[in-house]
Amino acid sequence: MNPLNTSVLLIYTGGTIGMIENAATGALENFNFEQLQKYIPELQKFNFPIDTYQFDPPMDSSDMEPDMWRKLVRIIHDNYNRYHGFVILHGTDTMAYTASALSFMLEGLDKPIILTGSQLPIGVLRTDGKENLMTSIEIAIARNKEGRALVPEVCIFFENHLMRGNRTTKMNAENFNAFRSFNYPVLAEAGIHIKYNNVQIHGNGEERELKPHYLLDTNIVVLKLFPGIQENVIATILGIEGLKAVVLETYGSGNAPRKEWFIRRLCQASERGIVIVNVTQCSAGMVEMERYETGYQLLQAGVVSGYDSTTESAVTKLMFLLGHGYTPDEVRDRMNRSIAGEITL
Repeated sequence: MNPLNTSVLLIYTGGTIGMIENAATGALENFNFEQLQKYIPELQKFNFPIDTYQFDPPMDSSDMEPDMWRKLVRIIHDNYNRYHGFVILHGTDTMAYTASALSFMLEGLDKPIILTGSQLPIGVLRTDGKENLMTSIEIAIARNKEGRALVPEVCIFFENHLMRGNRTTKMNAENFNAFRSFNYPVLAEAGIHIKYNNVQIHGNGEERELKPHYLLDTNIVVLKLFPGIQENVIATILGIEGLKAVVLETYGSGNAPRKEWFIRRLCQASERGIVIVNVTQCSAGMVEMERYETGYQLLQAGVVSGYDSTTESAVTKLMFLLGHGYTPDEVRDRMNRSIAGEITL
C-alpha cells in the first residue's frame, strides 16, 4: 500500500463485478484486482492514488458470514487514518447484510464506506460495474468546504442511487436497479452531477474516534409467517437449543394469527429469554402493533416492534447486541432505539 497521501482503499471481497470471461471456455473467473486499471483505464483520470486489497480467495456473497464482516472491520480500522474513504466491492446477494452489520460494528465512523458491485462482470461490454465503481470512488472522496466527508456512513451505491446501508434490501435479481431503500430517502442521486440529500445524511459536526466492534452472536432465526403454518413448526423453531432471538416476519403492519397456541408459544419463548422482534413482510411501511387487535396480542406476548427495519438490519442488529452480552430486556430496549439510523421512531 502507498504512503499517507493515498485517498481511497478499494477492497475486493468477491462477486460478479470482479470477474472476466475466460476466452477459451466462456466461464466467468475472478481476476487479480491489482490489474484493475487494465480493465478500467478510466481510473487513471482520478487525480489521487487508489490502493487495493483483495480477499484471497475471493468469496461468493452467498458464503459471506460474520467472520468476513470482522475481517472487513479489521481492515478498515487498521487503515482508517491512511485513507479518506473506503469502497468495498461485494456480491449483491448478501450486500445488504454486510452493509447493515458494518453500520453497527463501526461506531464513531466519520468517513464514507461505500459498498457496490454489479449485475454483469466488469469485463462484459454492457457491464454496470464500471459506472457503479467510478461513482462510488467519487462519493468516497467527496468533502465539504470544511474538509469533512459529505457522507460519513456505511452506504450502498447501485444504479445511480446512494442508499443508507442498513436501510437497503436487494429487490431484483435481474435488473441493474437491484437495490431499494423503501423506508428511507436516498442519500444521493447520480446524474450529470451527484446531488446529495444532506438533510438525510448522518450529521458530521465534530470529529469522532472510530471504535470497532467484533463481537457477534448468531443464535438467531428468521421466522416468516404464512397462512396455515402449523404449531409443531413454531414449537420446533422456538425450541431450538441455544436460540436467543427471532426475527418474526408478520403480515401488513405487524399482524399475526390470533390462535391461542400461537400466542402461548410466543409468551413461553419470551419468558425463557428469547427476544422476538416483529418486522413486516411488506417491502415498505412499518410495524404498528397497537393498530389492530392481532398486533396488540403480540405486544402482550412480549414481542417487540422492529418499526420500519429491514430483515437484514434486524438480524445483524440482534447479532451485534447479543454478542455484547446484553440481557434479553436490555436487547429489547435497544431494539426500540436507533443505533445507526436503521429505524424511524
